[in-house]
Amino acid sequence: MRRAILLIAAILTEVGGSLALKGGLEFPWLYALTVLGYVASFILLAMVLKAGLPLGVTYGIWGATDVALTAIGSSLIFGEPFTPVMGLGIVLVAAGVLCVEFGAAGGFKDEDEDSPHGVAFGGAPTGPIPVVTGGK
Repeated sequence: MRRAILLIAAILTEVGGSLALKGGLEFPWLYALTVLGYVASFILLAMVLKAGLPLGVTYGIWGATDVALTAIGSSLIFGEPFTPVMGLGIVLVAAGVLCVEFGAAGGFKDEDEDSPHGVAFGGAPTGPIPVVTGGK
């Protein structure tokens, strides 16, 4: 639960920073919020990683959610277009993040006992990799 709250906070501070970046074009004082948002987001992201959420899953959720919320927020706040193609892109990015998350869910072991080469973290080789050569 703590990791989820930290990740949500990291996402919201980054989105706020990005929206403040756009707003800063008209109101330069908003650049201070951009810096604060980005710094806070990275600190919170580091806390999520320290709490044990894997980097691939963390970054995937953080990045994809940021893209979606920033696109929606910029449409609502700044009147930027939000097209069906953009909506489809957000759905596809979310689907990709889900694939990463579900793929990582069962892969966090020290070593895969069934593999003669010792595979860790759902696919990273830890032992010697056999070389396949041509010939007889």
